[in-house]
Amino acid sequence: MPDMKTYNHIQNRIRDKGAAYLILLDPDKLSLDRATFFLKHCEQAGVDGFLVGGSLMMSGNFESLIEQVKINTNLPAIIFPGSIDQVSSIADAILFLSVVSGRNADHLIGRHVIASPMIKRAGIEPISTAYVLIESGVTTTAVYMSGSMPLPRNKPEIAAATALAAEYLGMKLIYLEAGSGADQTVPDDIIKAVAKTCSVPVMVGGGIRSPMVAREKVESGANIIVTGNYFEDEDNWDMVREFSSAVHFKNPIEV
Repeated sequence: MPDMKTYNHIQNRIRDKGAAYLILLDPDKLSLDRATFFLKHCEQAGVDGFLVGGSLMMSGNFESLIEQVKINTNLPAIIFPGSIDQVSSIADAILFLSVVSGRNADHLIGRHVIASPMIKRAGIEPISTAYVLIESGVTTTAVYMSGSMPLPRNKPEIAAATALAAEYLGMKLIYLEAGSGADQTVPDDIIKAVAKTCSVPVMVGGGIRSPMVAREKVESGANIIVTGNYFEDEDNWDMVREFSSAVHFKNPIEV
């Protein structure tokens, strides 16, 4: 049985702070020379961990960025894989994603067969995650790269049934994703329906550009909030603490 240290860390943060807050780092978007400052700033501001990954990996800085997380913080580095090439032994864990909202077999189970021995050799913690793409007003990178249709944003019952099926299949996280840079966030009605139906943590990301919206998602039932695209602009870095405070409603950081 794989060590569940990172998964337990996330659950403990949810229990202690009301919800957990993760920041997604795209190696193509965050330069290594600025990473040290940003990572330390995030830890001081109360971030609970980092997702690391991207769809294309044009820069080749994937492992270097994970290494920066490990050197500069005590927070977990969790791979958010855009392909089977994104596996590294220096990470703490990897989201073992299955795109359950679509019907593309390659992204439901196909690539997992190839990736699983790589993950075992790397000795990192796999966190089985149901990846549920939600219609967001634009064709997002996740939708395009996975070749699958997102769930309709006005059908919370479909999202709830999909998430419940994933939980019954043994998934440990439900990730409701509007997509990087989405025009619209995951609707609150969908979050409420999934949170009410499922007993595993619900992660929500995509298009969250303000602390107020982050808090709305938590109040709707999200256990984990993910932001990424918003902090690709360095002018927004001073907002990390406000996002953290909004998510951690049980133990907010003073802003």
